Amino acid sequence: MLLADHAAEWHAGADTAAVADTAERDRRVWRRQMFAAIVFILVAVGIQMVHSASLTSGPSRTASAFIGKHLCHVVLGGIGGFAVSLISADLLRQHAGLMFRLLVLLLVVVLIPGVGSRVNGAQRWLRVSGFSFQPSELGRIVLPVMALAIVHNLRESTGFRLRTLARTILPLVIVLPLVAVEPDLGATVFLGTGYLLALFIGGWPMRYFVVCLTMLVPAAGSLMILRPYQWQRITGFAAAWQDLSLAPWQVRQSLLSLGSGGFLGTGVGGGWQKLSYLPEARTDFVFAVIGEELGLVGTGAICGLWIALFLTGRAALSHLPRESFAWMLGTTLLLQLMLQAMANIAVVTALVPPKGVPHPFLSYGGTNLLMSMISAGLIIGLSR
Repeated sequence: MLLADHAAEWHAGADTAAVADTAERDRRVWRRQMFAAIVFILVAVGIQMVHSASLTSGPSRTASAFIGKHLCHVVLGGIGGFAVSLISADLLRQHAGLMFRLLVLLLVVVLIPGVGSRVNGAQRWLRVSGFSFQPSELGRIVLPVMALAIVHNLRESTGFRLRTLARTILPLVIVLPLVAVEPDLGATVFLGTGYLLALFIGGWPMRYFVVCLTMLVPAAGSLMILRPYQWQRITGFAAAWQDLSLAPWQVRQSLLSLGSGGFLGTGVGGGWQKLSYLPEARTDFVFAVIGEELGLVGTGAICGLWIALFLTGRAALSHLPRESFAWMLGTTLLLQLMLQAMANIAVVTALVPPKGVPHPFLSYGGTNLLMSMISAGLIIGLSR
Protein backbone atom coordinates (compact mmCIF):
# COMPACT_ATOMS: atom_id res chain seq x y z
CA MET A 1 0.00 0.00 0.00
CA LEU A 2 2.84 2.36 0.92
CA LEU A 3 4.62 1.60 -2.35
CA ALA A 4 1.44 2.30 -4.27
CA ASP A 5 1.08 5.68 -2.54
CA HIS A 6 4.67 6.60 -3.40
CA ALA A 7 4.14 5.56 -6.99
CA ALA A 8 0.98 7.67 -7.20
CA GLU A 9 2.80 10.69 -5.77
CA TRP A 10 5.68 10.21 -8.24
CA HIS A 11 3.30 10.03 -11.19
CA ALA A 12 1.42 13.09 -9.94
CA GLY A 13 4.69 15.04 -9.65
CA ALA A 14 5.75 13.90 -13.11
CA ASP A 15 2.39 14.96 -14.53
CA THR A 16 2.68 18.38 -12.86
CA ALA A 17 6.19 18.88 -14.24
CA ALA A 18 5.02 17.87 -17.72
CA VAL A 19 2.12 20.33 -17.55
CA ALA A 20 4.51 23.09 -16.41
CA ASP A 21 6.93 22.31 -19.25
CA THR A 22 4.09 22.37 -21.76
CA ALA A 23 2.84 25.70 -20.41
CA GLU A 24 6.34 27.18 -20.60
CA ARG A 25 6.74 26.00 -24.19
CA ASP A 26 3.37 27.51 -25.06
CA ARG A 27 4.41 30.84 -23.54
CA ARG A 28 7.63 30.84 -25.56
CA VAL A 29 5.76 30.08 -28.77
CA TRP A 30 3.24 32.85 -27.98
CA ARG A 31 6.06 35.37 -27.43
CA ARG A 32 7.66 34.48 -30.76
CA GLN A 33 4.30 34.71 -32.50
CA MET A 34 3.63 38.13 -30.99
CA PHE A 35 7.06 39.35 -32.08
CA ALA A 36 6.46 38.09 -35.62
CA ALA A 37 2.97 39.65 -35.66
CA ILE A 38 4.33 43.09 -34.73
CA VAL A 39 6.96 42.83 -37.47
CA PHE A 40 4.17 41.92 -39.89
CA ILE A 41 2.12 44.95 -38.85
CA LEU A 42 5.09 47.30 -39.30
CA VAL A 43 5.82 45.84 -42.74
CA ALA A 44 2.14 46.18 -43.72
CA VAL A 45 2.11 49.83 -42.62
CA GLY A 46 5.31 50.34 -44.57
CA ILE A 47 3.71 48.95 -47.74
CA GLN A 48 0.77 51.33 -47.42
CA MET A 49 2.88 54.40 -46.66
CA VAL A 50 5.46 53.67 -49.39
CA HIS A 51 2.56 53.44 -51.85
CA SER A 52 1.09 56.71 -50.57
CA ALA A 53 4.44 58.54 -50.56
CA SER A 54 5.23 57.34 -54.09
CA LEU A 55 2.05 58.61 -55.74
CA THR A 56 3.84 61.67 -57.14
CA SER A 57 7.45 60.88 -56.28
CA GLY A 58 8.65 61.54 -59.84
CA PRO A 59 7.09 62.63 -63.13
CA SER A 60 8.55 59.69 -65.07
CA ARG A 61 7.75 56.96 -62.58
CA THR A 62 4.42 55.60 -61.49
CA ALA A 63 3.40 54.61 -58.00
CA SER A 64 2.81 51.04 -59.18
CA ALA A 65 6.49 50.70 -60.17
CA PHE A 66 7.66 51.64 -56.68
CA ILE A 67 5.10 49.56 -54.83
CA GLY A 68 5.76 46.57 -57.11
CA LYS A 69 9.48 46.64 -56.39
CA HIS A 70 8.82 47.21 -52.69
CA LEU A 71 6.55 44.15 -52.60
CA CYS A 72 9.31 42.10 -54.24
CA HIS A 73 11.66 43.25 -51.49
CA VAL A 74 9.09 42.28 -48.85
CA VAL A 75 8.73 38.79 -50.34
CA LEU A 76 12.50 38.33 -50.52
CA GLY A 77 12.82 39.60 -46.96
CA GLY A 78 10.15 37.21 -45.76
CA ILE A 79 11.85 34.25 -47.44
CA GLY A 80 15.25 35.32 -46.09
CA GLY A 81 13.87 35.84 -42.59
CA PHE A 82 12.25 32.40 -42.55
CA ALA A 83 15.41 30.75 -43.89
CA VAL A 84 17.74 32.28 -41.28
CA SER A 85 15.29 31.45 -38.48
CA LEU A 86 16.27 27.80 -39.07
CA ILE A 87 19.99 28.47 -38.53
CA SER A 88 21.41 27.57 -35.13
CA ALA A 89 23.51 29.91 -33.01
CA ASP A 90 26.42 27.44 -33.08
CA LEU A 91 26.44 27.44 -36.88
CA LEU A 92 26.53 31.24 -36.98
CA ARG A 93 29.40 31.35 -34.51
CA GLN A 94 31.41 28.70 -36.34
CA HIS A 95 31.10 30.49 -39.70
CA ALA A 96 31.59 34.05 -38.40
CA GLY A 97 35.03 34.30 -40.03
CA LEU A 98 33.70 33.18 -43.42
CA MET A 99 30.84 35.68 -43.23
CA PHE A 100 33.28 38.45 -42.35
CA ARG A 101 35.58 37.66 -45.29
CA LEU A 102 32.58 37.72 -47.63
CA LEU A 103 31.57 41.14 -46.26
CA VAL A 104 35.06 42.56 -46.81
CA LEU A 105 35.15 41.14 -50.34
CA LEU A 106 31.83 42.79 -51.23
CA LEU A 107 32.94 46.13 -49.74
CA VAL A 108 36.09 46.03 -51.86
CA VAL A 109 34.21 45.00 -55.02
CA VAL A 110 31.68 47.84 -54.70
CA LEU A 111 34.55 50.37 -54.74
CA ILE A 112 35.96 49.07 -58.04
CA PRO A 113 35.24 51.62 -60.81
CA GLY A 114 32.74 50.24 -63.29
CA VAL A 115 31.53 47.54 -60.90
CA GLY A 116 29.93 49.51 -58.08
CA SER A 117 27.15 51.95 -59.00
CA ARG A 118 27.71 55.63 -58.21
CA VAL A 119 24.67 57.72 -57.26
CA ASN A 120 24.91 61.36 -56.14
CA GLY A 121 28.66 61.06 -55.69
CA ALA A 122 28.47 57.91 -53.53
CA GLN A 123 29.55 54.45 -54.70
CA ARG A 124 27.64 52.10 -52.40
CA TRP A 125 25.57 49.75 -54.56
CA LEU A 126 25.98 46.61 -56.63
CA ARG A 127 23.30 46.29 -59.31
CA VAL A 128 22.19 42.96 -60.76
CA SER A 129 19.22 42.54 -63.14
CA GLY A 130 17.50 45.71 -62.00
CA PHE A 131 17.98 45.02 -58.28
CA SER A 132 20.52 46.86 -56.18
CA PHE A 133 22.35 45.59 -53.12
CA GLN A 134 24.23 47.70 -50.58
CA PRO A 135 27.05 45.58 -49.08
CA SER A 136 27.52 47.85 -46.05
CA GLU A 137 24.00 46.89 -44.87
CA LEU A 138 25.18 43.30 -44.56
CA GLY A 139 27.58 44.50 -41.86
CA ARG A 140 24.62 45.12 -39.55
CA ILE A 141 24.44 41.35 -39.07
CA VAL A 142 27.95 40.14 -39.87
CA LEU A 143 29.84 42.52 -37.56
CA PRO A 144 27.85 41.66 -34.39
CA VAL A 145 28.22 37.95 -35.20
CA MET A 146 31.98 38.43 -35.61
CA ALA A 147 32.30 40.51 -32.43
CA LEU A 148 30.43 37.98 -30.30
CA ALA A 149 32.31 35.05 -31.84
CA ILE A 150 35.58 36.72 -30.81
CA VAL A 151 34.26 37.41 -27.30
CA HIS A 152 32.98 33.85 -26.97
CA ASN A 153 36.32 32.40 -28.09
CA LEU A 154 38.25 34.66 -25.70
CA ARG A 155 36.07 33.53 -22.81
CA GLU A 156 36.92 29.90 -23.58
CA SER A 157 40.65 30.48 -24.08
CA THR A 158 42.85 33.32 -22.80
CA GLY A 159 40.20 35.62 -21.38
CA PHE A 160 40.11 39.41 -21.85
CA ARG A 161 43.71 40.57 -21.82
CA LEU A 162 45.43 43.63 -23.21
CA ARG A 163 47.21 41.65 -25.92
CA THR A 164 43.82 40.56 -27.31
CA LEU A 165 42.68 44.18 -27.82
CA ALA A 166 44.08 44.47 -31.36
CA ARG A 167 42.55 41.16 -32.41
CA THR A 168 39.17 42.20 -31.03
CA ILE A 169 38.91 45.53 -32.84
CA LEU A 170 40.64 44.41 -36.07
CA PRO A 171 37.36 43.67 -37.90
CA LEU A 172 36.23 47.22 -37.13
CA VAL A 173 39.52 48.69 -38.35
CA ILE A 174 39.16 46.80 -41.63
CA VAL A 175 35.48 47.49 -42.36
CA LEU A 176 34.90 51.09 -41.27
CA PRO A 177 37.44 52.72 -43.64
CA LEU A 178 35.97 50.78 -46.58
CA VAL A 179 32.50 52.10 -45.76
CA ALA A 180 33.73 55.63 -45.02
CA VAL A 181 35.37 56.05 -48.44
CA GLU A 182 32.15 55.19 -50.32
CA PRO A 183 31.35 57.69 -48.65
CA ASP A 184 28.67 56.74 -46.10
CA LEU A 185 29.22 58.39 -42.75
CA GLY A 186 25.86 57.26 -41.39
CA ALA A 187 26.56 53.59 -42.10
CA THR A 188 30.09 53.99 -40.73
CA VAL A 189 28.79 55.31 -37.41
CA PHE A 190 25.99 52.76 -37.23
CA LEU A 191 28.24 49.77 -37.98
CA GLY A 192 30.79 50.94 -35.42
CA THR A 193 28.05 51.41 -32.84
CA GLY A 194 26.63 47.95 -33.54
CA TYR A 195 30.03 46.30 -33.17
CA LEU A 196 30.79 48.05 -29.88
CA LEU A 197 27.26 47.30 -28.66
CA ALA A 198 27.87 43.60 -29.31
CA LEU A 199 31.16 43.76 -27.37
CA PHE A 200 29.39 45.50 -24.47
CA ILE A 201 26.63 42.89 -24.33
CA GLY A 202 29.30 40.19 -24.60
CA GLY A 203 30.97 41.49 -21.44
CA TRP A 204 34.05 43.14 -22.91
CA PRO A 205 35.80 45.10 -20.10
CA MET A 206 34.95 48.81 -19.88
CA ARG A 207 38.60 49.87 -19.83
CA TYR A 208 38.97 48.71 -23.42
CA PHE A 209 35.98 50.81 -24.47
CA VAL A 210 37.78 53.87 -23.13
CA VAL A 211 40.78 53.02 -25.31
CA CYS A 212 38.57 52.55 -28.39
CA LEU A 213 36.69 55.81 -27.85
CA THR A 214 39.98 57.65 -27.47
CA MET A 215 40.99 56.33 -30.88
CA LEU A 216 37.60 57.02 -32.53
CA VAL A 217 37.30 60.70 -31.55
CA PRO A 218 40.18 61.95 -33.76
CA ALA A 219 39.03 59.64 -36.55
CA ALA A 220 35.54 61.19 -36.44
CA GLY A 221 37.07 64.67 -36.45
CA SER A 222 39.14 63.89 -39.53
CA LEU A 223 36.00 62.78 -41.37
CA MET A 224 34.44 66.18 -40.70
CA ILE A 225 37.53 67.91 -42.06
CA LEU A 226 37.73 65.73 -45.14
CA ARG A 227 33.99 66.02 -45.86
CA PRO A 228 32.97 69.67 -45.31
CA TYR A 229 29.34 68.98 -46.18
CA GLN A 230 29.09 66.89 -43.00
CA TRP A 231 30.01 69.94 -40.97
CA GLN A 232 27.44 71.98 -42.91
CA ARG A 233 24.76 69.52 -41.85
CA ILE A 234 25.68 70.06 -38.21
CA THR A 235 25.66 73.85 -38.52
CA GLY A 236 22.35 73.68 -40.39
CA PHE A 237 20.89 71.52 -37.63
CA ALA A 238 22.00 74.04 -34.99
CA ALA A 239 20.44 76.86 -37.04
CA ALA A 240 17.10 75.04 -37.11
CA TRP A 241 16.74 75.53 -33.37
CA GLN A 242 17.44 79.25 -33.64
CA ASP A 243 15.61 80.22 -36.82
CA LEU A 244 13.60 77.66 -38.82
CA SER A 245 14.10 79.66 -42.02
CA LEU A 246 17.85 78.94 -41.78
CA ALA A 247 17.36 75.20 -41.40
CA PRO A 248 18.16 72.78 -44.25
CA TRP A 249 15.31 72.22 -46.71
CA GLN A 250 14.72 68.61 -45.60
CA VAL A 251 14.41 69.61 -41.95
CA ARG A 252 11.94 72.40 -42.70
CA GLN A 253 9.72 70.25 -44.90
CA SER A 254 9.84 67.38 -42.44
CA LEU A 255 8.69 69.57 -39.55
CA LEU A 256 6.00 71.14 -41.76
CA SER A 257 4.76 67.64 -42.64
CA LEU A 258 4.52 66.61 -38.99
CA GLY A 259 2.89 69.89 -37.97
CA SER A 260 0.31 69.95 -40.76
CA GLY A 261 -0.92 66.48 -39.82
CA GLY A 262 -2.30 67.64 -36.48
CA PHE A 263 -3.87 65.05 -34.22
CA LEU A 264 -5.65 62.78 -36.73
CA GLY A 265 -3.84 63.64 -39.97
CA THR A 266 -5.11 64.41 -43.44
CA GLY A 267 -5.91 60.80 -44.25
CA VAL A 268 -3.94 58.17 -46.16
CA GLY A 269 -3.03 59.61 -49.55
CA GLY A 270 -4.14 63.11 -48.58
CA GLY A 271 -0.75 64.58 -47.70
CA TRP A 272 0.64 67.54 -49.66
CA GLN A 273 4.27 67.69 -48.57
CA LYS A 274 5.16 64.54 -50.51
CA LEU A 275 4.18 66.35 -53.73
CA SER A 276 7.82 67.17 -54.52
CA TYR A 277 8.22 69.30 -51.37
CA LEU A 278 9.53 66.69 -48.94
CA PRO A 279 12.70 65.01 -50.27
CA GLU A 280 13.07 61.24 -49.87
CA ALA A 281 9.45 60.96 -48.79
CA ARG A 282 9.21 57.21 -49.36
CA THR A 283 12.64 56.34 -47.91
CA ASP A 284 14.34 58.25 -45.09
CA PHE A 285 11.41 60.58 -44.35
CA VAL A 286 8.49 58.17 -44.57
CA PHE A 287 7.83 58.82 -40.85
CA ALA A 288 7.09 62.47 -41.75
CA VAL A 289 4.52 61.27 -44.30
CA ILE A 290 2.94 59.14 -41.57
CA GLY A 291 2.82 62.23 -39.34
CA GLU A 292 1.04 64.27 -42.00
CA GLU A 293 -1.43 61.63 -43.16
CA LEU A 294 -2.07 59.77 -39.90
CA GLY A 295 -1.31 62.58 -37.47
CA LEU A 296 -0.07 62.31 -33.91
CA VAL A 297 -2.23 59.21 -33.48
CA GLY A 298 -0.36 57.46 -36.30
CA THR A 299 3.14 58.42 -35.20
CA GLY A 300 2.27 57.54 -31.60
CA ALA A 301 0.99 54.14 -32.75
CA ILE A 302 4.25 53.48 -34.61
CA CYS A 303 6.25 54.35 -31.49
CA GLY A 304 3.98 52.06 -29.48
CA LEU A 305 4.57 49.21 -31.93
CA TRP A 306 8.33 49.63 -31.57
CA ILE A 307 8.08 49.53 -27.79
CA ALA A 308 5.96 46.38 -28.06
CA LEU A 309 8.47 44.86 -30.48
CA PHE A 310 11.30 45.49 -28.03
CA LEU A 311 9.40 44.05 -25.06
CA THR A 312 8.22 40.93 -26.91
CA GLY A 313 11.71 40.41 -28.35
CA ARG A 314 13.24 40.59 -24.88
CA ALA A 315 10.59 38.23 -23.54
CA ALA A 316 11.23 35.74 -26.36
CA LEU A 317 14.94 35.67 -25.51
CA SER A 318 14.53 35.78 -21.73
CA HIS A 319 14.76 32.00 -21.15
CA LEU A 320 18.25 31.83 -22.69
CA PRO A 321 21.34 32.01 -20.43
CA ARG A 322 22.82 35.54 -20.44
CA GLU A 323 26.29 34.23 -21.29
CA SER A 324 25.04 32.23 -24.29
CA PHE A 325 25.93 33.30 -27.83
CA ALA A 326 22.24 33.08 -28.82
CA TRP A 327 21.06 35.53 -26.15
CA MET A 328 23.88 38.00 -26.80
CA LEU A 329 23.37 38.02 -30.58
CA GLY A 330 19.57 38.17 -30.36
CA THR A 331 19.74 41.07 -27.91
CA THR A 332 22.26 42.94 -30.08
CA LEU A 333 20.14 42.58 -33.22
CA LEU A 334 17.02 43.67 -31.32
CA LEU A 335 18.75 46.76 -29.93
CA GLN A 336 20.14 47.59 -33.38
CA LEU A 337 16.64 47.63 -34.85
CA MET A 338 15.44 49.85 -32.01
CA LEU A 339 18.40 52.24 -32.33
CA GLN A 340 17.90 52.61 -36.09
CA ALA A 341 14.19 53.36 -35.65
CA MET A 342 15.00 55.90 -32.92
CA ALA A 343 17.68 57.51 -35.10
CA ASN A 344 15.27 57.84 -38.02
CA ILE A 345 12.60 59.43 -35.82
CA ALA A 346 15.21 61.76 -34.32
CA VAL A 347 16.31 62.91 -37.79
CA VAL A 348 12.73 63.46 -38.97
CA THR A 349 11.87 65.48 -35.85
CA ALA A 350 15.13 67.51 -36.05
CA LEU A 351 16.50 66.13 -32.79
CA VAL A 352 19.79 65.18 -34.48
CA PRO A 353 21.56 66.48 -37.61
CA PRO A 354 20.01 65.25 -40.89
CA LYS A 355 21.47 62.03 -42.23
CA GLY A 356 20.10 59.27 -44.43
CA VAL A 357 18.77 56.70 -41.95
CA PRO A 358 15.98 54.44 -43.27
CA HIS A 359 13.18 53.43 -40.92
CA PRO A 360 13.30 49.62 -40.42
CA PHE A 361 10.32 47.80 -42.00
CA LEU A 362 8.69 51.11 -43.07
CA SER A 363 11.06 52.78 -45.54
CA TYR A 364 11.32 51.90 -49.20
CA GLY A 365 14.64 50.27 -49.99
CA GLY A 366 15.67 46.75 -50.80
CA THR A 367 18.81 46.03 -48.80
CA ASN A 368 17.74 47.78 -45.60
CA LEU A 369 14.33 46.09 -45.61
CA LEU A 370 15.94 42.73 -46.38
CA MET A 371 18.46 43.07 -43.53
CA SER A 372 15.75 44.22 -41.11
CA MET A 373 13.57 41.20 -41.87
CA ILE A 374 16.58 38.86 -41.68
CA SER A 375 17.44 40.37 -38.28
CA ALA A 376 13.89 39.68 -37.12
CA GLY A 377 14.13 36.11 -38.46
CA LEU A 378 17.41 35.57 -36.61
CA ILE A 379 15.90 36.84 -33.36
CA ILE A 380 13.00 34.40 -33.73
CA GLY A 381 15.34 31.52 -34.54
CA LEU A 382 17.77 32.30 -31.73
CA SER A 383 14.88 32.50 -29.24
CA ARG A 384 14.13 28.81 -29.89
